[in-house]
Amino acid sequence: MNARPVQARHWPALLGRRRLLTVGALALLGMPATGRAAVGVGPVVPAVAAPPLPLRRHDGAPRTLAAQLRGAVTAVQLMFTGCSTVCPIQGALFAALQAAMEAQHGTRLRLLSLSIDPLADDPAALSAWLRRFGAGPAWSAAAPTHEALDGMLSLFKGAAAAGDRHTGQVHVFDREARLVWRTTELPPTAEVMSALRRAA
Repeated sequence: MNARPVQARHWPALLGRRRLLTVGALALLGMPATGRAAVGVGPVVPAVAAPPLPLRRHDGAPRTLAAQLRGAVTAVQLMFTGCSTVCPIQGALFAALQAAMEAQHGTRLRLLSLSIDPLADDPAALSAWLRRFGAGPAWSAAAPTHEALDGMLSLFKGAAAAGDRHTGQVHVFDREARLVWRTTELPPTAEVMSALRRAA
């Protein structure tokens, strides 16, 4: 059954409720929501250039990570389409960001959902992910080749715990495809927009 995208104006409220549920679940598990966010958050100094890792976009086009990021300030999230816990919250965040970006006239901003499951997330699965959240032309999705996955993850490790490939952080790249900012885990829209404005 195809899920119909929820209108963008509903995402901030939905994201807030889901974020509260996530924080509550972490508390029940004895894991403070801010515990992982204390490391690898804020400006990346010096900025780290994205390597030319091979990707396959949602439209099937081959691209390198550096080429995909170059030319516009870009917010990047790590996800996989088979995830039913954190990833839907991340998709909701990007839907809210997309709505906020539409008000930023004259500033070229992009969103990129990067899969950490290249074996399952083929172009059809990535395209379905984008449709699920009502993605527009400024929001794309891609997956690395299986051989490039470890190299990609090393770039995005941020506050991720040892052995954990999944992070709820958003990573901001400047127009030269350099990583310049890492947000907190599952950040509010305002935090990401502030980081994007800094990079722009």
